[in-house]
Amino acid sequence: MPERPRLLYLAYYFPPSRASGVFRARATANHFAEQGWDVTVLRAPDRFFYEFVRSVDEALVDTVDPRVEVLQPEMDFFAWDNDLRNYSFWRGNFPVLAQRRYQRRLDTTFPEHYVTWAESAVRTGRRLHRERPFDLVIATGNPFASFWAAWQLERRTKVPFVIDYRDSWTLDQFENTEKFPPGHAAWKWEAEIHRTAAAAVHVNEALRDWHAAKYPYAADRMQVVLNGWDPDVMDAEAFSSAPDESRPLTFAFVGTLTHVQPIGSLLEGYRLMAAAGSHPGARLDFFGHIGFFSAQEMKLRAELGLDKEIEGVTYRGPVPKSEIGTAYAASDVLVFLNGGSKYVTTGKVFEYMATGKPIVSVHERGCAAEELLRDYPLWFEPASLDPADVAAAMADAGDAARKADPGTAARAREYARSFTREAALAPFEQWARDLVGKGR
Repeated sequence: MPERPRLLYLAYYFPPSRASGVFRARATANHFAEQGWDVTVLRAPDRFFYEFVRSVDEALVDTVDPRVEVLQPEMDFFAWDNDLRNYSFWRGNFPVLAQRRYQRRLDTTFPEHYVTWAESAVRTGRRLHRERPFDLVIATGNPFASFWAAWQLERRTKVPFVIDYRDSWTLDQFENTEKFPPGHAAWKWEAEIHRTAAAAVHVNEALRDWHAAKYPYAADRMQVVLNGWDPDVMDAEAFSSAPDESRPLTFAFVGTLTHVQPIGSLLEGYRLMAAAGSHPGARLDFFGHIGFFSAQEMKLRAELGLDKEIEGVTYRGPVPKSEIGTAYAASDVLVFLNGGSKYVTTGKVFEYMATGKPIVSVHERGCAAEELLRDYPLWFEPASLDPADVAAAMADAGDAARKADPGTAARAREYARSFTREAALAPFEQWARDLVGKGR
């Protein structure tokens, strides 16, 4: 029997983290393990998730394939720890000098606070490689110190590495501008890492194209691996029933609320729809977290207007990933509220489509998700973000939900089946297997 290929996966955000990118990381590790790889994941320490960002979903841990080994390289929490009781003698008595020394470390090593974790990941990876060699390293960002760690490991072990852009490093995907000024160290490091990476993976074609133009010498090594939905935590067939005619419709947003989403247009559009008498008594529910970190919640509540009582609007709080189907099952029309541009797809759009329910888009025209939704038979796109246009699209989507044509819903779910995580990851896993085979 041929030896199982070995994968070292550098994924700082991994269960129990609930950060948005964790679902792609979880799916990647699970898929490679299912396909016969020995997978070792290096993630952030528990202390980071539980004490500093306080952003966890412990139910996610149970969805990681038991064959996946998960380790937690240590790190320095200098940038996050503000408790004087935890300070060392040096930091407590010489805070200015301690800050300067810490900053010098970033300036001379890698310009991210996560670099100490990356350094530990390199040490851990080298030790494990000596014990039993790896065939491939995949690093997913952010943080992009994981890319630096993969680059360092390749220099020391000659194991090929892949960088997976869950998010863009140097491009502001929402503002369509560069994140860093000319000469910033991030540009140097991104260029250098592209020179030796076996592949750079992006979540959509627009991001691949932007990076290909920026680093043309690596363009032929760039791939697109879409996000997708997870059948193991979401039974698409459970959403096939029509809305109960005896109750008002429920419009719902499922996901994380952030300041980049046009929530004002949605709330006013809902109000106008209700005032016009369309779908009397219809509710608007919000399921999910407010912000990615608990410390952001109160501020964002006020910014988004969710700290006020709005008739018919209810914030129902977060739903564990393992129970996400309950939120979709309780909804008749899904609101795709997105702050994105042509570079932003988001993972939620795949789950939305998997339900086979009407979807209303509330985002700027040109969002990358439009390419996916265009062939979804129950997509309703407002003419603009003007609340009157949003209200009209919501009313039309509500009509479609009431009609609940079984044939149309079946076509919608059939279309969504091509966007499972497995479908997205299968060609990439085969490419990785071929790459390892050549190396062996």
